[in-house]
Amino acid sequence: MKSLIKLFALLFVLNSYAQQSLKYQQPSEEILELADVELAPGVQIDSKGENMVLLYRNQYKSIQELSETEMRLAGLRINPVTNIGSRTNYITNIKVKKIKDTDAKQVSGLPDNARLSGFRWSPDETMIACLNTTPTGVEVWVLNIAEAKVTKLTNAGVNANMGSTVNWFKDNQNLLVKMLPNDRKELINTATAVPTGPTISVSDGAKAQNRTYQDLLKTPNDEFNFEQLARSEIKKVSVNGSITDFLGADMYRGISFSPDGQYVMITKVKRPFSYLVTYGRFPSESMVYEASGKKVKTVNEVPLDEVRPKGFMSTRMGKRNMQWRGDQPATLVWAEALDKGDPEVEVDYRDVVYELNAPFNGQPKEILKTKQRFSGIQWGDDSNAIAYDYWWNTRNLKTYHFNPSNGKAKVISDRNYQDVYSDPGNFVTSKNEFGRYTLTMNGGKLYLMGDGYSKEGQFPFIDEYNIKSGKTKRLYRSEYTDKLESLYDAIDMKKGEILVRIESKKEYPNYYIRNIKKDNLTPITDFENPFKSLEEVDKRVISYKRDDGLDLEGTLYLPLNYKEGEKYPMILWAYPREYKDKSSASQSTANPNEFVYPYWGSPIYWVTKGYVVLDDAAFPIVGEGEEEPNDSFRTQLVANGKAAIDAVDNLGYINRDKVAVGGHSYGAFMTANLLSHSNLFAAGIARSGAYNRTLTPFGFQSEERSYWEAPEIYYNMSPFMHADKMKTPLLLIHGVADNNSGTYPLQSERYFNALKGLGAPVRLVMLPKESHGYRAKESIMHMLWEQDQWLDKHVKNKTKKEEKIENKETIKN
Repeated sequence: MKSLIKLFALLFVLNSYAQQSLKYQQPSEEILELADVELAPGVQIDSKGENMVLLYRNQYKSIQELSETEMRLAGLRINPVTNIGSRTNYITNIKVKKIKDTDAKQVSGLPDNARLSGFRWSPDETMIACLNTTPTGVEVWVLNIAEAKVTKLTNAGVNANMGSTVNWFKDNQNLLVKMLPNDRKELINTATAVPTGPTISVSDGAKAQNRTYQDLLKTPNDEFNFEQLARSEIKKVSVNGSITDFLGADMYRGISFSPDGQYVMITKVKRPFSYLVTYGRFPSESMVYEASGKKVKTVNEVPLDEVRPKGFMSTRMGKRNMQWRGDQPATLVWAEALDKGDPEVEVDYRDVVYELNAPFNGQPKEILKTKQRFSGIQWGDDSNAIAYDYWWNTRNLKTYHFNPSNGKAKVISDRNYQDVYSDPGNFVTSKNEFGRYTLTMNGGKLYLMGDGYSKEGQFPFIDEYNIKSGKTKRLYRSEYTDKLESLYDAIDMKKGEILVRIESKKEYPNYYIRNIKKDNLTPITDFENPFKSLEEVDKRVISYKRDDGLDLEGTLYLPLNYKEGEKYPMILWAYPREYKDKSSASQSTANPNEFVYPYWGSPIYWVTKGYVVLDDAAFPIVGEGEEEPNDSFRTQLVANGKAAIDAVDNLGYINRDKVAVGGHSYGAFMTANLLSHSNLFAAGIARSGAYNRTLTPFGFQSEERSYWEAPEIYYNMSPFMHADKMKTPLLLIHGVADNNSGTYPLQSERYFNALKGLGAPVRLVMLPKESHGYRAKESIMHMLWEQDQWLDKHVKNKTKKEEKIENKETIKN
């Protein structure tokens, strides 16, 4: 307690810290060659496997793009000038091709400086509607796939702020589009507006234990601006460009047509708003309309959802997850809690599922009860459907086969969802007569497609499932040992045609049509490897044990200039994960044949600079039975780190006095804890982390208990509380506009103040305009430069003075 008082006293007297004015820097040529490459396009394929659409985008945004006007309201980040999410990823070019053709056609008619998003296939899959963001607003365009041509349908008056912006009518000739209302009022400039009074929040005594959400509404001016940005008119827009009114202005959220296209369900947000939760938990109302625009009925009214029982498995009362039943023309389905939404209430069944047929004026019919929290249904026909429930506290997932006509159900899978070796796969779906994805059925048989993790390796598979007997028959198993085959989609199960992606360490991922009946493979893309300099990197998955016998693994890369017998510095990169059993925690999910892909946040770049890299090192935190994982968080964390270093050191590759540790988000939290409670590392890199858990008092990550229930857990796990123990060089990086729950930029700023006040070697880099994940090219290149400089100084070229700071003990008290 004395050290804690001392720490806070230091923070009060520490009014400033040394600042450095520095322009954006570029990393070394070796890193730049890998970080600044042109990406292969994204791929979309129609359900028949006939046409492919190639979507090209820039790898990064620019800092200028991130500097465009942004308003952060109720969990949304909006550009109020263009009326679309301010962090939207844009497509800049489109090509199309027949699956059987070799070359793709360039789409004609694209707008200058295209910024495309929101792609929606028409029901017959002959067209794709999309949005184009201009400097003044958002337009709707449509792509005719056969003609490889796009056409503009609207002016720049679309409102894409709340999503569900464009929806196709069943006739393939018309769309429902959210447009800006004519009566939108001018937004309030909250920076210059003169307050008319204080902002007051009131508690009536009900417990509202919510996560620490960011970008919440804070003032009446925020409320006004949110309402103006959320309001839209719904227009009917034809593919020939004609526009007619459909519904007047309101705060519309979701829009969904019934499978037969005769009805449309539209959900709107209502007041009162909240300063505690995001807009998804504001009051809402769902109405069903005929396709002509005539209102049929209000089918759901949801009050403000601020107060819920404690626990990750809590939910609200009333109808939730309301959606259309995919195998029926116009039937609504929803779930309701039978335990008052309270996980502490003991009941035989947690949830009940109802359905209601058009015209929605009858009594709802109960079709299923679930033992745990309902999580979804895959529809088949009148007699067959697959439902799922789960329970986070036990990591249990149940799969039901049930008859929607009479409610008869049986559990066909009851497993720990973290146990990947027992995963039976996902049921295969295909489009039905309504254009909805439902279970692919062949008489009394269904199909399962799985990742195929096992003790022997990863071998994806396709099984046939007999509904009556519950038994499976293997139809296909990938036998690659030098490549990774991913099963993406079933094009036609009767013909045996499967869309797959195949890659290896050196081969860039490409798509193929595999016929599992004829045993042939047809390539449909030929993307080149843009990371040529990594083709000869030595990559392998290593397995090792923790001191308590738990099996661990990591993906090891040797430096490109590796010479046998020499000792190299190492970067260990990881992210802790919580488990409720040791068996699941020890399972292998790393595949040595995955393509070597150095994304923006990867440590792999440093194999070009003479470093060994242990990426995605296993850092399980296990709590079995009544014990929670975090009860022994620090001990297990250090044990994971020591086991990883020992494993690579025993292979003879590294100088164990020159090992860095790094991570992003919860990985940054891990890094700070490892440096505070062990002497294993020469330096650390912590990006966008949280370091004081008392600032997230109602739970964090997989910690369900509040600060007041387990104060010792929050204290022991908070690096901020142990800043006086931290003497190892630490590079802190954080986005100034971080929007992730709990990782406020304040976390890094206050932690830096504490470390500097206590004399720790630390550097804080705040990236302007960046969120939890970094987007601007300038920011990412500078981040890579910072990391490179830090590693060279404190790891590769570690001085004798720094070595003396360390001692021979592994664990600090």
